[in-house]
Amino acid sequence: MSIVTRMDYQPFPPDPHNHKPNSRHSLVLDPARPDGRYVKNLVLNFEKLAPDEIIPVHFHTSEEVLIIDDGEAEAFYDGEWQPVGPGSVILVPPGVSHGFRNLSGGTVRLHAVFGGSVVGTQLLDRSPAPGTEDEPVPPLSILDFRAYVDGP
Repeated sequence: MSIVTRMDYQPFPPDPHNHKPNSRHSLVLDPARPDGRYVKNLVLNFEKLAPDEIIPVHFHTSEEVLIIDDGEAEAFYDGEWQPVGPGSVILVPPGVSHGFRNLSGGTVRLHAVFGGSVVGTQLLDRSPAPGTEDEPVPPLSILDFRAYVDGP
């Protein structure tokens, strides 16, 4: 069991396909314990989405729940853009396309809960880094959040 009392927001790693230079995030996982008493299959990603930045339309191989904590945005969910704000909850089954765009002029705080520490992501659109605008959408990527947070 863990109790987290403060988020440590970090810049996103450089990504030519998901460029969010002014946004920040904080990953939360329950640290592994030798006795096996820890939360194994939930990962939380807290995010501060900067004005005019987006989370490109994509889908995952696992379930995800998205909660808007603060700010106004537009959410793409299974083919449709719609406004979302504080208190909005989006339940996303595996394979359902979704994304966000912050057009509000202020920061949007949201968090995601993933049902598993290994998540596949397929981008359907890009938020290209400068100079990469003509690159194609990459293939499905698999991320092990535990390896990402704990390192090799």
